[in-house]
Amino acid sequence: MKRKPKYLEAEHGQRERWLISYTDIVTLLLILFVAMAAQSVGKPPAQPVRREPQQAPKPSRATLVRAEQRLKERGLDPRLDPRGLVISLPTAILFESGDDHINPSALPVISRIAEVLRDSGNKVELAGHADAVPIHNRRFKNNWELSAARGLSLLALLTSQYGIPEARLSVSSFGAYSPKGSNDTEDGRAENRRVEILILDEPAL
Repeated sequence: MKRKPKYLEAEHGQRERWLISYTDIVTLLLILFVAMAAQSVGKPPAQPVRREPQQAPKPSRATLVRAEQRLKERGLDPRLDPRGLVISLPTAILFESGDDHINPSALPVISRIAEVLRDSGNKVELAGHADAVPIHNRRFKNNWELSAARGLSLLALLTSQYGIPEARLSVSSFGAYSPKGSNDTEDGRAENRRVEILILDEPAL
């Protein structure tokens, strides 16, 4: 039998060793991929982490809190509610009975309020309220008209004497239909006769 030359035997052995090494690498990679696939089976997809943005306090609400403090320092009794900051003034302070002309004696109180209104920059609603006792005189047919006229008188004063822009102000009339107290007693009726100045939780445009 004819033997292969030694250099051919050496070359053949090197080729076999290379084939064995390549086969081992392919086998290891296949095992690795199978293991990774097995780990991912049945595992729910990762959910992205959601972070809710933190809401800063509304600037207009912060303005109301400062206004409340300033009014209290001036001897008034405002109250915060969902609409804004309410200052309730008995009509006995502002007007004569059945009239819509503002008493000069009420000007110091109005001045203290007007300063805060002017600085706040928010919209302001002037709401007239009355008791349930019917009124009918030469100027007003009913409590609706009287309440509206009193709100308009206060609006005119705030714009003309204290420089508050008309665009920030509005007037509403509730007549006897938004009472605070009982209309069956004099104290309750006196509580119902009022003008409410509402600094709204809404900056003026």
